[in-house]
Amino acid sequence: MGRVYFNARRESHALDGAYTVKASDSGKVFMLSATGGTVAITLPTLSGTGDDLAVAGLYYKFIVLEDTPANAITIGAGGTVIDIVGVDIAQNDGPSSAGTAKSNLIFGTACKQGDYIDMFHDGTTWYAESMSSTAGSITTS
Repeated sequence: MGRVYFNARRESHALDGAYTVKASDSGKVFMLSATGGTVAITLPTLSGTGDDLAVAGLYYKFIVLEDTPANAITIGAGGTVIDIVGVDIAQNDGPSSAGTAKSNLIFGTACKQGDYIDMFHDGTTWYAESMSSTAGSITTS
């Protein structure tokens, strides 16, 4: 009997400019570059409608494609709160919201190829986990 694979492949989407993420993009891996300038990515929100509405179960992964991007890459949640925990490769604490409402995650110009943020929405709040190779390269605002 052959092997059965479930969710063995993820759809990827290359970004090098502004993008509004849709609910229908859930499960995608976004490969990020900032060669064309500062990149602003907007997540679905609780006040959105249709494909712009943040609902329970949404999941996205954002991965930096280049060492030391030329410009910052910001992931914005609008008025929705992001709770984040993070660590860098040396096991130093990364960005953490620790109960403080944040609405933006920022890949800075010190990021390295492969740094990433995983995001999940529970119907109320965005939760994020980050991993970076350089201390302080992923921040919040």
